[in-house]
Amino acid sequence: MTDTHARTGVWFAGARGSVATTAVAGCAAVRAGLHPATGMVTETSAFAGTGLPSLAALVFGGHDITSCPLPKRAEQLTGAGVLPHGLAAAVHAELAAADEEIRTGGPLPDDPRTDAELIADLAADLVSFRGRHALARVVVVNVSCTEPPPAPDAERLPPSSLYAAAALRAGCPYVDFTPSTGLRTPGLSAAATAAGLPHTGRDGKTGQTLLRSVLAPMFVQRALEVRAWSGTNLLGGGDGATLADPAAAAAKNAGKERVLTDTLGHRPEGRVHIDDVPALGDWKTAWDHIAFEGFLGSRMVLQTIWQGCDSALAAPLVLDLARLVARAHEAGISGPLPELGFYFKDPDGGPAGLPEQFAGLLAFADRLREAK
Repeated sequence: MTDTHARTGVWFAGARGSVATTAVAGCAAVRAGLHPATGMVTETSAFAGTGLPSLAALVFGGHDITSCPLPKRAEQLTGAGVLPHGLAAAVHAELAAADEEIRTGGPLPDDPRTDAELIADLAADLVSFRGRHALARVVVVNVSCTEPPPAPDAERLPPSSLYAAAALRAGCPYVDFTPSTGLRTPGLSAAATAAGLPHTGRDGKTGQTLLRSVLAPMFVQRALEVRAWSGTNLLGGGDGATLADPAAAAAKNAGKERVLTDTLGHRPEGRVHIDDVPALGDWKTAWDHIAFEGFLGSRMVLQTIWQGCDSALAAPLVLDLARLVARAHEAGISGPLPELGFYFKDPDGGPAGLPEQFAGLLAFADRLREAK
């Protein structure tokens, strides 16, 4: 018998960033009845009776290397138009409580600790958090900045892999909402299998790639040849600054382009470009130009524009994933979860098209419903 009221920890790597702050504030607002759960798939009727932990049962904490408190960060997001006016004040207590549970992550500049020492310290924070709040389990969710891929001869693990290793050490399921390396090193992949913990794909699918995963199957199903597919992203805030690094942008774009290759069966001409526009703040614009060929070689074009707030798009998905993975852990499900490919640019297997991914997610809900 599942207990939806069992206290469940959600531990963010990047706990003072925009996504984590929006998730904590949003969870508090929804459970207080201040706002509807718009964008949370797990709050729809399809997930009734699945035994997911309730929003009221979630306890937040995390690691970060910045010092701006969550209440202050929420005020900044209000000024940027991400959070509605008055919400930061209304959920100040919940934000402050989560901020009390944020610990210094790493590695810090000139950090003298070895990888093994960092992993041990990070894992100790997780174990302490779980014990201090008598939590049934803790799900670690990486929402930190995108990293460049590590060099093949790198001697140190990247930060995302340190957090992933700490999660395994502490017996915590792991969700990587970023395109960073995380569990995807040979050593950690083997350790994840040995740990018997559920874990997910990489890089949350929130905007441009979400639309691509809907449109690409349309061309295939209508037997229309896609000749070229180009895209441009304009974004500001922390993501814009981070993705100004060509190596970090390449890691991000790999997932954006993967859905086209997987769905179309080939990689069309054209690339995705990311431009840092600080004036846009936490908002982004994504433009796609699709050149395709129809009957008798007629050449046609489809153009799309997506404008949105990435944090507001990502936060409900992060809450969904934390609840789904926590329930999977309770049900004894371990290893990669391709059924959650609906949420990711880089899923752990499964179909690339959104309708098929959604069908897989609903089947997973049935599986959770039947689990004891």
